[in-house]
Amino acid sequence: MRILISGGSVAGPALAYWLHRHGHAPTIVERAPVVRGGGAAIDFRGSALEVLERMGLLAEMRRHETGMTGMTLVDEAGEPLAELPADAISGDLEVLKSDVTAILYEATRDTTDYLFDDTITGLDQDGSGVHVTFERAGSRTFDLVIGADGMHSTVRRLAFGPESRYVRHLGIYGALFTTPNLFGLDRTGLMHNTAGRSALAFAARGNSELRVGLSFGADHLDYDRRDRRQQEKLVAEHFAGAGWEVPRLLEAMSEAEEFFFDSSGQVVMDSWSAGRVALVGDAAHCAAPTSGRGTSQALIGAYVLAGELAQAPDHATAFAAYEGRLRDYVERNQLHGRAAARWFLQPPTEPPVEVAEDVVALEDYTSG
Repeated sequence: MRILISGGSVAGPALAYWLHRHGHAPTIVERAPVVRGGGAAIDFRGSALEVLERMGLLAEMRRHETGMTGMTLVDEAGEPLAELPADAISGDLEVLKSDVTAILYEATRDTTDYLFDDTITGLDQDGSGVHVTFERAGSRTFDLVIGADGMHSTVRRLAFGPESRYVRHLGIYGALFTTPNLFGLDRTGLMHNTAGRSALAFAARGNSELRVGLSFGADHLDYDRRDRRQQEKLVAEHFAGAGWEVPRLLEAMSEAEEFFFDSSGQVVMDSWSAGRVALVGDAAHCAAPTSGRGTSQALIGAYVLAGELAQAPDHATAFAAYEGRLRDYVERNQLHGRAAARWFLQPPTEPPVEVAEDVVALEDYTSG
């Protein structure tokens, strides 16, 4: 089948890899002009490592492991309050997101038709397929369309309705950016929490960089998702008067080449498919960054969706089986994400939310 995937981050390329393995012809459309860089470190847990192994990519991911040794919670004067061990913050394997996306792109570039600097503007499905209109590439018809385009999914909006029906805001906004290693950290991180605010910085790229996160609690904010200066202003306003090294980090934020800002939320849907259109990863069931499960869900979801499409008699049966296999797993992760969000912006007087076992039974779709 000819299958269009919207989104070239993690879920999209992972799905394209497996679709090609099962004999389909995948196309990925990605709004960014090139493979996306930047972002925080992301961790793989439980069954996601098994998916990477089956893709033949686990060894390559391990070669890019951050090697984080832990994170120290500090007070306003920078004095240690508590230590978070590496397995609490990094999962079973932690890799910078820019490295993950680059590895997945290299694994799929020769077997997937990539359409960069483009996006879907219209979907019209009937018995013969899905007729897709692109912003730049004109119109094409595909057998199926899969939204792997994140919490603010374009495919979900076009096929299921407005974002407001499905996204549940958790009361946290945050900025991520990259700076030189201002603190001289060595494979470790620092975190300063006060009521309603959290600042963290961890070493990356052989200790040459800091990846910085500044998060704050707020109700719904009205802002332009493409206006960086407006987003920086929101961060600066909510961190006004903050102690520790926050003023220094705010100054570095304005000079950072890589910058990302968004809310922390979850996607809750009664169904992840509608006709010939389905969703995977954060577009279907975002568990929130506080869950530490987003990348694992994306990899596992892509593996199961492609596998069910390979063995089911039709796409409707495959979509139902895909959701049936993963619904309980997703709901557990979302529960953890909500619990962790409540802890995230509190002073460090309580231990972090305990991490539940992150395992889902994976069928071997590649045999036979």
